[in-house]
Amino acid sequence: MKKSINSYSSNNFLNDPEAIERIFNHIDNGTTDLGSEIWKEPVENYYTQERFDLEIKLLRSLPIPFCPSAALIENGSYIARRASGTPLLVVRGEDGQVRAFINACRHRGMKVASGSGCKKKAFVCPYHAWSYALDGTLKNVPGQDGFPNLDNAENGLVEISAAENGGIVYVQQEGAIDNDFFKNSFNFFGAKSKLFDHGEVTDETNWKLLTETLLEGYHIKSLHKNTFYPYGLNNINIVETDGPNSRVIFPFKRIEKIREIDPIKRKLNGVATSVFHLFPNASVSVLSKHTSLTIMEPLTPSSVKTISYLVFNDKEDGEGTTLEDAKRDAQFVYESGQSEDREAARKIQETVTTAANTHLTFGFFEKAIVNFHKHLTLKIKK
Repeated sequence: MKKSINSYSSNNFLNDPEAIERIFNHIDNGTTDLGSEIWKEPVENYYTQERFDLEIKLLRSLPIPFCPSAALIENGSYIARRASGTPLLVVRGEDGQVRAFINACRHRGMKVASGSGCKKKAFVCPYHAWSYALDGTLKNVPGQDGFPNLDNAENGLVEISAAENGGIVYVQQEGAIDNDFFKNSFNFFGAKSKLFDHGEVTDETNWKLLTETLLEGYHIKSLHKNTFYPYGLNNINIVETDGPNSRVIFPFKRIEKIREIDPIKRKLNGVATSVFHLFPNASVSVLSKHTSLTIMEPLTPSSVKTISYLVFNDKEDGEGTTLEDAKRDAQFVYESGQSEDREAARKIQETVTTAANTHLTFGFFEKAIVNFHKHLTLKIKK
């Protein structure tokens, strides 16, 4: 068993030189960051409708990442999709501000938009052509004399809270986003960030099982023997928590190339992947040549849609990396290692409803997962 080492926990994570020095200490001493408690998660929390409904209720009450700002560059650009079970429409208005609405016409409830694109002036309901401005106000009702008491000002799209921070658009379906929520946040995506790909995939597994695969390096050698492990280190990780959020650093074997560099000049970029868990159902993975925002959208107790946005930070953290480099980097990650994570989560889902286990056990190597479940449990019980 790997030796313990005091874990770092504060409102700010280690900087690059500090994190790299700690990784070298782990490599030299056969250690890794460890948690201090064992967590036993009841298996029914992965398949019962009652628990699922409580989680959806919680998700609707929190600021949740919806997309990177880079996905809504132009005024009029929009994304329409379901979030925590609710059809939402998020759009950048003519004034440059991002707003979020329930994607339902105020006449008969038809969705006024689908997919993504750019509307320069208005959203027109495909059912009866009621139209809405980019700020959600009701602009036009064909044959309005058929609705003599209709107050246009009171029948705009129903708005929910939205905010941009650190290159991410957040939405909160119930209540308003508290600005204090962002006081310790990171700037994940720079001003030159470019969205170069977007994908969605549905798996027959609980959203938490898929989230768990991102938050520990204990499985690298066994699950990713021929994909990640030839390049990475097994069960040597930096694991930091900040309230319900966390960061797990997965170093590559090539980190040895910077051992002799002045410690102050060392950078994580290119020698490690950093996965930031944004509680409860999103993550930002900072990889060698691109950064991804991933949202686990729960569909049912036993199914999840994973929505990924892939971003190229042009010349800001790539140091000469090209867009083609970023695309190759992404192809390797998502077509190899992550497909193995998804398969593992699907297979676990098949066993949680059996009599094999009353709970799933998370140990010292799985500190970030323990942190995730502990805060999820606490917030659901409030």
